[in-house]
Amino acid sequence: MAKIVSVHSFRGGTGKSNLTANLAAMIASRGTRVGVIDTDINSPGIHVLFGMNEEDMGKALNDYLWGRCSIEETAYDVTARVRGGQVEVPANAQVYLIPSSIKAGEIARILREGYDVGMLNDGFRALIGRLKLDYLLIDTHPGLNEETLLSIAISDILLIILRPDQQDFQGTAVTVDVARRLEVPRMLLVVNKVLSAFDPEAVRQEVEKNYSTAVAGVLPLSEDVVRLASRDIFCVRFPDHLVSQRIGEIAAQVMA
Repeated sequence: MAKIVSVHSFRGGTGKSNLTANLAAMIASRGTRVGVIDTDINSPGIHVLFGMNEEDMGKALNDYLWGRCSIEETAYDVTARVRGGQVEVPANAQVYLIPSSIKAGEIARILREGYDVGMLNDGFRALIGRLKLDYLLIDTHPGLNEETLLSIAISDILLIILRPDQQDFQGTAVTVDVARRLEVPRMLLVVNKVLSAFDPEAVRQEVEKNYSTAVAGVLPLSEDVVRLASRDIFCVRFPDHLVSQRIGEIAAQVMA
Protein backbone atom coordinates (compact mmCIF):
# COMPACT_ATOMS: atom_id res chain seq x y z
CA MET A 1 0.00 0.00 0.00
CA ALA A 2 1.38 3.39 -1.00
CA LYS A 3 2.47 5.88 1.65
CA ILE A 4 1.93 9.63 1.41
CA VAL A 5 4.76 11.55 3.09
CA SER A 6 4.46 15.30 3.55
CA VAL A 7 7.71 17.21 4.16
CA HIS A 8 6.86 20.46 5.88
CA SER A 9 8.34 23.41 7.75
CA PHE A 10 6.67 26.35 9.43
CA ARG A 11 9.16 28.80 7.92
CA GLY A 12 11.10 28.97 4.66
CA GLY A 13 14.82 28.39 4.34
CA THR A 14 14.93 25.22 6.41
CA GLY A 15 16.19 23.00 3.56
CA LYS A 16 12.81 21.34 3.01
CA SER A 17 13.11 20.89 -0.76
CA ASN A 18 16.67 19.62 -0.48
CA LEU A 19 15.60 17.05 2.10
CA THR A 20 12.63 15.97 -0.02
CA ALA A 21 14.75 15.42 -3.14
CA ASN A 22 17.40 13.51 -1.21
CA LEU A 23 14.82 11.35 0.53
CA ALA A 24 13.28 10.51 -2.83
CA ALA A 25 16.66 9.33 -4.10
CA MET A 26 17.39 7.32 -0.96
CA ILE A 27 13.96 5.66 -0.92
CA ALA A 28 14.20 4.83 -4.62
CA SER A 29 17.61 3.25 -4.02
CA ARG A 30 15.74 0.61 -2.00
CA GLY A 31 13.95 -0.46 -5.18
CA THR A 32 10.71 1.52 -4.93
CA ARG A 33 8.61 3.75 -7.17
CA VAL A 34 8.57 7.29 -5.82
CA GLY A 35 6.62 10.38 -6.80
CA VAL A 36 7.66 13.89 -5.74
CA ILE A 37 5.14 16.70 -6.06
CA ASP A 38 5.96 20.39 -5.55
CA THR A 39 2.91 22.00 -3.94
CA ASP A 40 4.85 25.13 -2.99
CA ILE A 41 3.07 26.78 -5.90
CA ASN A 42 3.88 30.34 -4.80
CA SER A 43 7.64 29.74 -4.82
CA PRO A 44 8.48 26.45 -6.56
CA GLY A 45 12.05 25.23 -6.64
CA ILE A 46 12.56 21.49 -6.16
CA HIS A 47 12.74 21.00 -9.96
CA VAL A 48 16.19 22.63 -9.90
CA LEU A 49 17.59 19.74 -7.85
CA PHE A 50 16.37 17.34 -10.54
CA GLY A 51 18.05 19.36 -13.29
CA MET A 52 14.87 20.81 -14.78
CA ASN A 53 14.26 24.35 -16.00
CA GLU A 54 11.33 26.19 -17.57
CA GLU A 55 12.08 24.84 -21.06
CA ASP A 56 11.83 21.26 -19.76
CA MET A 57 8.31 21.74 -18.40
CA GLY A 58 5.68 21.13 -21.04
CA LYS A 59 3.03 20.97 -18.34
CA ALA A 60 3.14 21.63 -14.60
CA LEU A 61 0.90 21.13 -11.58
CA ASN A 62 -0.72 24.49 -12.35
CA ASP A 63 -2.03 23.09 -15.65
CA TYR A 64 -3.76 20.26 -13.80
CA LEU A 65 -5.26 22.67 -11.25
CA TRP A 66 -6.67 24.83 -14.08
CA GLY A 67 -8.19 21.75 -15.77
CA ARG A 68 -5.88 21.84 -18.78
CA CYS A 69 -4.60 18.26 -18.42
CA SER A 70 -4.67 15.14 -16.29
CA ILE A 71 -2.35 14.93 -13.30
CA GLU A 72 -0.20 12.19 -14.83
CA GLU A 73 0.57 14.45 -17.80
CA THR A 74 2.50 16.69 -15.39
CA ALA A 75 4.71 13.83 -14.14
CA TYR A 76 8.29 13.68 -15.46
CA ASP A 77 10.49 10.62 -15.17
CA VAL A 78 13.64 11.87 -13.42
CA THR A 79 15.08 8.45 -12.56
CA ALA A 80 18.12 9.12 -14.74
CA ARG A 81 18.99 12.07 -12.49
CA VAL A 82 18.97 9.78 -9.46
CA ARG A 83 21.01 7.13 -11.29
CA GLY A 84 23.47 9.72 -12.56
CA GLY A 85 25.62 9.71 -9.45
CA GLN A 86 27.21 7.10 -7.25
CA VAL A 87 24.05 5.74 -5.62
CA GLU A 88 23.08 2.31 -6.88
CA VAL A 89 19.43 2.34 -7.95
CA PRO A 90 17.77 -1.01 -8.79
CA ALA A 91 16.28 -1.48 -12.24
CA ASN A 92 12.74 -1.66 -10.88
CA ALA A 93 13.03 1.71 -9.11
CA GLN A 94 11.45 4.83 -10.60
CA VAL A 95 11.28 8.49 -9.60
CA TYR A 96 8.71 10.92 -10.99
CA LEU A 97 8.60 14.68 -10.41
CA ILE A 98 5.47 16.78 -10.63
CA PRO A 99 6.77 20.38 -10.68
CA SER A 100 4.91 23.63 -10.21
CA SER A 101 5.23 26.29 -12.89
CA ILE A 102 7.97 28.90 -12.54
CA LYS A 103 6.32 31.24 -15.05
CA ALA A 104 5.55 34.59 -13.48
CA GLY A 105 2.07 34.70 -15.04
CA GLU A 106 1.11 31.30 -13.63
CA ILE A 107 2.32 32.19 -10.14
CA ALA A 108 0.51 35.54 -10.29
CA ARG A 109 -2.72 33.82 -11.29
CA ILE A 110 -2.49 31.44 -8.34
CA LEU A 111 -1.90 34.36 -5.98
CA ARG A 112 -4.75 36.35 -7.54
CA GLU A 113 -7.42 33.68 -8.05
CA GLY A 114 -6.44 30.73 -5.88
CA TYR A 115 -7.49 27.22 -6.91
CA ASP A 116 -9.69 24.32 -5.88
CA VAL A 117 -7.63 22.65 -3.15
CA GLY A 118 -9.84 19.57 -3.36
CA MET A 119 -8.30 18.87 -6.77
CA LEU A 120 -4.97 18.29 -5.04
CA ASN A 121 -6.40 15.40 -3.03
CA ASP A 122 -7.88 13.88 -6.18
CA GLY A 123 -4.57 14.37 -7.96
CA PHE A 124 -2.54 12.72 -5.19
CA ARG A 125 -4.72 9.61 -5.32
CA ALA A 126 -4.70 9.51 -9.12
CA LEU A 127 -0.90 9.75 -9.23
CA ILE A 128 -0.47 6.86 -6.83
CA GLY A 129 -2.80 4.64 -8.84
CA ARG A 130 -1.75 5.53 -12.37
CA LEU A 131 2.01 5.59 -11.75
CA LYS A 132 1.85 2.61 -9.35
CA LEU A 133 3.75 4.52 -6.70
CA ASP A 134 5.03 3.07 -3.46
CA TYR A 135 5.66 6.52 -1.99
CA LEU A 136 4.38 9.99 -2.77
CA LEU A 137 6.52 12.76 -1.24
CA ILE A 138 4.83 16.15 -0.99
CA ASP A 139 7.09 19.21 -0.83
CA THR A 140 4.67 21.58 0.90
CA HIS A 141 4.39 25.35 1.11
CA PRO A 142 5.93 26.69 4.36
CA GLY A 143 3.52 27.74 7.08
CA LEU A 144 -0.09 26.72 7.44
CA ASN A 145 -2.67 27.38 4.75
CA GLU A 146 -5.48 25.43 3.13
CA GLU A 147 -3.14 23.44 0.90
CA THR A 148 -0.72 22.46 3.67
CA LEU A 149 -3.55 21.52 6.00
CA LEU A 150 -4.90 19.18 3.30
CA SER A 151 -1.46 17.66 2.73
CA ILE A 152 -0.95 17.13 6.44
CA ALA A 153 -4.43 15.67 6.93
CA ILE A 154 -4.08 12.99 4.24
CA SER A 155 -0.48 12.05 5.08
CA ASP A 156 0.54 8.69 6.44
CA ILE A 157 3.75 10.32 7.65
CA LEU A 158 4.42 13.99 8.36
CA LEU A 159 8.09 14.98 8.37
CA ILE A 160 8.60 18.39 9.97
CA ILE A 161 11.96 20.05 9.38
CA LEU A 162 13.27 22.81 11.62
CA ARG A 163 16.50 24.62 12.41
CA PRO A 164 17.90 25.27 15.91
CA ASP A 165 16.32 28.72 15.87
CA GLN A 166 13.76 30.26 18.25
CA GLN A 167 11.39 31.27 15.43
CA ASP A 168 11.50 27.73 14.06
CA PHE A 169 10.94 26.29 17.53
CA GLN A 170 7.77 28.33 18.05
CA GLY A 171 6.41 27.67 14.58
CA THR A 172 7.11 23.95 14.85
CA ALA A 173 5.15 23.83 18.11
CA VAL A 174 2.12 25.18 16.24
CA THR A 175 2.56 22.67 13.41
CA VAL A 176 2.91 19.73 15.80
CA ASP A 177 -0.24 20.78 17.63
CA VAL A 178 -2.19 21.08 14.36
CA ALA A 179 -0.94 17.68 13.18
CA ARG A 180 -2.10 16.06 16.42
CA ARG A 181 -5.52 17.65 16.06
CA LEU A 182 -5.68 16.28 12.51
CA GLU A 183 -4.67 12.84 13.87
CA VAL A 184 -1.74 12.30 11.51
CA PRO A 185 -0.82 8.60 11.90
CA ARG A 186 2.91 9.21 12.24
CA MET A 187 4.96 12.34 12.80
CA LEU A 188 8.77 12.71 12.70
CA LEU A 189 11.01 15.73 13.23
CA VAL A 190 14.27 16.56 11.44
CA VAL A 191 16.61 19.19 12.86
CA ASN A 192 18.68 20.72 10.05
CA LYS A 193 21.67 23.07 9.84
CA VAL A 194 23.01 22.24 13.30
CA LEU A 195 26.38 23.83 14.11
CA SER A 196 29.32 21.48 14.65
CA ALA A 197 29.75 22.94 18.17
CA PHE A 198 26.45 21.29 19.18
CA ASP A 199 26.20 17.69 20.33
CA PRO A 200 23.74 16.01 17.88
CA GLU A 201 22.50 13.56 20.52
CA ALA A 202 21.88 16.35 23.01
CA VAL A 203 19.96 18.28 20.31
CA ARG A 204 17.89 15.18 19.56
CA GLN A 205 17.01 14.60 23.19
CA GLU A 206 16.12 18.24 23.81
CA VAL A 207 13.84 18.48 20.75
CA GLU A 208 12.13 15.17 21.51
CA LYS A 209 11.53 16.31 25.08
CA ASN A 210 10.10 19.69 24.01
CA TYR A 211 7.70 18.29 21.39
CA SER A 212 7.10 14.75 22.69
CA THR A 213 7.78 13.64 19.12
CA ALA A 214 10.48 11.37 17.69
CA VAL A 215 13.42 13.01 15.93
CA ALA A 216 14.29 11.06 12.79
CA GLY A 217 17.58 12.85 12.23
CA VAL A 218 19.89 15.72 13.17
CA LEU A 219 21.66 17.11 10.09
CA PRO A 220 24.81 19.23 10.42
CA LEU A 221 25.30 22.61 8.83
CA SER A 222 27.55 21.59 5.95
CA GLU A 223 29.68 23.81 3.72
CA ASP A 224 29.63 20.99 1.16
CA VAL A 225 25.84 21.20 0.89
CA VAL A 226 26.02 24.98 0.58
CA ARG A 227 28.76 24.72 -2.04
CA LEU A 228 26.70 22.38 -4.22
CA ALA A 229 24.04 25.14 -4.29
CA SER A 230 21.14 22.87 -5.35
CA ARG A 231 22.86 21.96 -8.62
CA ASP A 232 22.34 18.28 -7.88
CA ILE A 233 20.91 15.87 -5.32
CA PHE A 234 23.55 15.82 -2.60
CA CYS A 235 23.35 12.16 -1.59
CA VAL A 236 23.59 11.11 -5.24
CA ARG A 237 26.76 13.15 -5.73
CA PHE A 238 28.28 12.39 -2.30
CA PRO A 239 26.84 9.10 -1.01
CA ASP A 240 29.58 8.59 1.63
CA HIS A 241 29.22 12.05 3.18
CA LEU A 242 27.95 12.31 6.77
CA VAL A 243 24.92 14.30 5.60
CA SER A 244 24.03 11.55 3.09
CA GLN A 245 24.40 8.89 5.78
CA ARG A 246 22.08 10.80 8.09
CA ILE A 247 19.51 11.25 5.33
CA GLY A 248 19.76 7.52 4.65
CA GLU A 249 18.87 6.90 8.30
CA ILE A 250 15.86 9.21 7.97
CA ALA A 251 14.75 7.37 4.81
CA ALA A 252 14.98 4.05 6.65
CA GLN A 253 12.69 5.39 9.38
CA VAL A 254 10.21 6.69 6.83
CA MET A 255 10.13 3.25 5.22
CA ALA A 256 9.94 1.36 8.54
